[in-house]
Amino acid sequence: MCGIAGFVNLRPASGTGGILKRMTDAIAHRGPDDNRYYTDDYAALGHRRLSIIDLSGGHQPMRNEDGSLRLIYNGEIFNHASLRPALEQAGHRYATHCDTETILHAYEQYGADSVQQFRGMFAYAIWDKNKKTLFCVRDRLGIKPFYYYWDGRRFVFASEIKALLQHPEVSPQFNEAVLPEYLSFGYVSDERTMFRGIRKLMPGHHLTLRVDEAALDIRQYWDVPRSTETEQRSDQEWIAECRRRLEETVRMRLMSDVPLGMFLSGGVDSSAIAALMKRSTSGPVKTFAVGYREAEYSELGYARQVAERIGTEHHEVVIGMDDFFNALPSLVWHEDEPIVWPSSISLYFVSKLAAEQVKVVLTGEGSDELFAGYARYRFYAMNERWARPYGVLPEGLRTFVRNQIATTSLLSSTLRRKLQHTFLGRATDLRSLYLDNFYSAFPSEDSAYENYLRYWNATPGDRVLQRLLYSDQKTYLVELLMKQDQMSMATSIESRVPFLDHTFVEFAASVPDHMKLRNGEGKYIVKKAIEDLVPHDIIYRTKMGFPTPLRDWLRDPRAGAIFSTLLDRDGLLGEHFDRGALETLLERQRSGKEDATDRIWRLLNLQLWGDIYITGRRDRHEGLLAPATAGVA
Repeated sequence: MCGIAGFVNLRPASGTGGILKRMTDAIAHRGPDDNRYYTDDYAALGHRRLSIIDLSGGHQPMRNEDGSLRLIYNGEIFNHASLRPALEQAGHRYATHCDTETILHAYEQYGADSVQQFRGMFAYAIWDKNKKTLFCVRDRLGIKPFYYYWDGRRFVFASEIKALLQHPEVSPQFNEAVLPEYLSFGYVSDERTMFRGIRKLMPGHHLTLRVDEAALDIRQYWDVPRSTETEQRSDQEWIAECRRRLEETVRMRLMSDVPLGMFLSGGVDSSAIAALMKRSTSGPVKTFAVGYREAEYSELGYARQVAERIGTEHHEVVIGMDDFFNALPSLVWHEDEPIVWPSSISLYFVSKLAAEQVKVVLTGEGSDELFAGYARYRFYAMNERWARPYGVLPEGLRTFVRNQIATTSLLSSTLRRKLQHTFLGRATDLRSLYLDNFYSAFPSEDSAYENYLRYWNATPGDRVLQRLLYSDQKTYLVELLMKQDQMSMATSIESRVPFLDHTFVEFAASVPDHMKLRNGEGKYIVKKAIEDLVPHDIIYRTKMGFPTPLRDWLRDPRAGAIFSTLLDRDGLLGEHFDRGALETLLERQRSGKEDATDRIWRLLNLQLWGDIYITGRRDRHEGLLAPATAGVA
């Protein structure tokens, strides 16, 4: 795991070393073990290394045998050892034992198609100085990040946006066009970012820059396959195959020359991986968990129960309101964009805890998006089923019912809120019944949903659940993985996601709906596959989804400092939002008349991000509340 940064000029340039050093220094947390560079008349490549494989070798930028190619790379190729013999037989000479060299030799042998052979997580750039060509790749699911800036004269790229901003030609400007999608989803799901002119290389894509042609060529090399559900297997055969494949992908991700650990939430996915790790290793397995001082929001008890059952060396960290908000500004800086989910802060604290003892952790990310683990899938399935017969009633009558549910005093506020999430309280189209219902914090413009609907509409003939999962895998999951990467790398540790091995994802796409969502039970096949590994009451307990006490904290008297930050006239919100409406929203939150937690969280992060990156007032936010220290056990 590392950090990469570099740039290519279309005309020869000198004196680029200082720029490159500033870029790599900005992401030193991604690679504290080594820092090296390569420059020539056109290209500058920099690398920060977190040494995981072949600790004494594998330095980057790495050259091929004749020095015509240079590679900088972030990630892991888990099947690199199995690819090596064929490359050696083809005449390639290895100087190290690391996976980096396999990427280089495979590119020499197979060109752009070499990426098809790799199983892993990766973002890399290969410079061919003879052909004056830069080839850049991002892994299939988007586990590793790759950002770039291209103005027709120079191409600048890095693992994190903050490194791009160290280049003198890249300035931080707010991309106002993405604001509707940010307010609705909390993130930007296509190639754009919150910064004007800075883009993401999308998952499953590679990019080629040919200096002589002054043009980029971006192509997709992989996508989640479509399932036709034609394969006939019994339930037990599907379950056995799921178990076999899960064991394989976990075992593959134990490749390391440094200590490994596991983030253990006490949920199905992390518990399954921890149990499989324990079975696949001879030494102790270290597990790490995070919880809150507010016990009703904490899953530490479940994590502890699993750790005791499978016999791991377990460690915990407990955080409170002060820890959370004081860390927030620096974590917005680490994530480069406003933080979507409050759980990102918790992830940082458990990463910090783990970094004291290990360099690599496995996580349970991705299973919910593969096997319908979120409650929204079953709620939408139920709503859609009932909405079809309900939809034959006159629109006027349905509108009257919606209005009554929203305003009547005959129903309790709790019942009104629940009914407003059903087909009775909403329009029956996808936007209202699913996107507005489960994603949107603010009333949305049509442009807010364009990216999501692009994926939804790409497969109109597929089953509804299949379309929901595919759309989330291409949008929501990519943002989750960015959070996983940035928060773990902020503490200089590597996180690996066994569920997102691309061959396992392809298997998941072939699994029929009834093995994913059955009788309202999500992840049915996964739960059945691990019943002998994890306590029954852990597998079938109600999913908490790692909640945060944010709603309660925003009603704490100490939240006054947060509200003051939101009302700062000189911040980004002062330019783009009506102050009177914002004051009303905060007052309704304080008084308990309205639960505006999600909206306040979005606005707070936008304000902090604006101060840190756009208005140049980062020093205002060293911490939002009085200092405190998280408790470690």
